[in-house]
Amino acid sequence: MKLTFKILIYFTLSYNLFFGQIFLASGQQTEASPWVGPAPTSIPKTPQGKLILYGKALIENTSYYLGPKGKVRVASNGMNCQNCHLEAGTKPWGNNYFGVAALYPKFRARSGGMESIAKRVNDCFQRSLNGKGIDSTSKEMKAIIAYMEWLGTNIPKGTKVGGTGIRDIAFLDRAADPEKGKILFQEKCVTCHLPEGTGIKNPTTGGYTFPPVWGKNSYNIGAGLFRLSRLAGYIYDNMPQGSSFQARQLSEEQAWDLAAYINTRERPGFDNSKDWPDIGGKPIDHPFGPYKDSFSEAQHKLGPFKSMKK
Repeated sequence: MKLTFKILIYFTLSYNLFFGQIFLASGQQTEASPWVGPAPTSIPKTPQGKLILYGKALIENTSYYLGPKGKVRVASNGMNCQNCHLEAGTKPWGNNYFGVAALYPKFRARSGGMESIAKRVNDCFQRSLNGKGIDSTSKEMKAIIAYMEWLGTNIPKGTKVGGTGIRDIAFLDRAADPEKGKILFQEKCVTCHLPEGTGIKNPTTGGYTFPPVWGKNSYNIGAGLFRLSRLAGYIYDNMPQGSSFQARQLSEEQAWDLAAYINTRERPGFDNSKDWPDIGGKPIDHPFGPYKDSFSEAQHKLGPFKSMKK
């Protein structure tokens, strides 16, 4: 009887640990036990393992390999993938890669078609790194994909895990305020990003330890973080330095205002004329028209969004 009871307890705890970390694409998000990915020691000591390690290095030090003076080729603006996908894409709610292998290929309304992991990676090179795509058959692309697939170890196909990507935070009752955001930026952000938002470079690798958040070397207007909700959710769980979903330093309201300030600064352009071929599928905070609704481009950029959602 005692043995049976112990087995039952073990099974229950194991079940809750595993499934408490996972929510299906249509299910609820959980903060308590987000997926944390496989341990680094589980990378196999094989040719595939070497490819995974190279992929991790490319994420951490993109500029060294693929930056303006890249060791392999020139494909980006000097930022590293890790500047937006924190801790090499492993931080819960830090724009991580845990769910990539499980969810791709998939249809994306922004392009109006099915997208592979390689297409999604090149979108980041072209938009977030304001550069150009790399050959989908190259060793570098294969390594990046191998690393993402390794991070998705044990995640069933079609399943989205807790803590994946960026959180959706509640809309404000008002428009986000860049002036309030400016004050917050000066109080909370200049240590890492400097007063002019130019970031701090790593003299050893040539990339950025702390990235530029606007200006010629930052992400362009086609990047996902140029949508206010994406940047606000990212800030909420991760900024300033040392924050996490378990130890936040900002309120949701502050995150919206900071995002408004950052995204109203100048940054590189991008031809997004072919994005959202079905304009009815545009997110309400997509900052460029045309739209199917009657709300202004200014409101689509800064809100208030609650009335638009209705």
